[in-house]
Amino acid sequence: MHQKIQNWYKAHGRTDLPWRNTDDPYPIWLSEVMLQQTQVKTVLERYYFPFLEKFPTLEALGNAPLDEVLKMWEGLGYYNRAKNLHKTAQILTQTQGSAPALPSKIEELMKLPGIGKNTAHAVAAFAFHQPVPVMEANVRRILCRIHAMEDANDKALWQIAYEMVDRDNPFAYNQAMMDIGATLCTPKAPQCERCPFEHICQGKHDPEHYPVKKRRTVPTREQHIMLNLYNNKLALTKREGKFLHGLWGFPATEVPLCAAEYIGEVTHAYTHFKLTCKVYLYDALEKTEDHYFTPKQIRRLAISKVDEKILNLYLDTVQ
Repeated sequence: MHQKIQNWYKAHGRTDLPWRNTDDPYPIWLSEVMLQQTQVKTVLERYYFPFLEKFPTLEALGNAPLDEVLKMWEGLGYYNRAKNLHKTAQILTQTQGSAPALPSKIEELMKLPGIGKNTAHAVAAFAFHQPVPVMEANVRRILCRIHAMEDANDKALWQIAYEMVDRDNPFAYNQAMMDIGATLCTPKAPQCERCPFEHICQGKHDPEHYPVKKRRTVPTREQHIMLNLYNNKLALTKREGKFLHGLWGFPATEVPLCAAEYIGEVTHAYTHFKLTCKVYLYDALEKTEDHYFTPKQIRRLAISKVDEKILNLYLDTVQ
């Protein structure tokens, strides 16, 4: 089985991905974090190389201001990922001094902010070539189908993954598993006849049944956004809550001011909910907020996608 997977990876694997052609733990770790909830194509085309150009080393990332890190992450979403990257880099830079490095042990990696079980295993397997499996979404789907598991039980899947891993070639084995899931064992219309697991897969007769998908209703939330305009500048606040923490944004209000003008609405879909923002513009006669910026200045700040949509709505209104 392992030989089949090795042969498949040599013939069909995405061996040209940049993070697969380095032993440096830093860019490998960066790729793993960026690829959470984000497609390879998006990461490659817009984020991975510019981020490394701006912060070429772990030390450079640790010494950078958080605002700069968030700005380079802008549009990638799930901003806690960027904050935890920065926090981990800071910790390692402060404790190790010059030329800080990620630890090689899984237990030590998991003590760092934002590094969970799978990311720690991925860094261990890809950067340090340790004989451990990875468990991202594509791998979970493969294991569930091979064993006809309707319920993707985390403990059982990790046990199976450890039993199956190729201890002699963990790097190629794990990369192959992710590629097979991404290109063959896909959520819909899997290409079972081309899969190296076809002869042992217990779920191949109805692969889309495994694992059973839990039906999820995405709720809609509504906000009133108040654009406070003074001297052709817009007020922004720095978010303090857990959601979008550290980014600049337009403040929400319970009740719009009577003198405010309704200029339209924007919508944005997050993973767990859909947000509808009704946007109001208030041209203030005096300065009432702490921070005002021109639209050009706002473009240089780290803001969320929904705030970018709100800014574009404002610009369309005043033009």
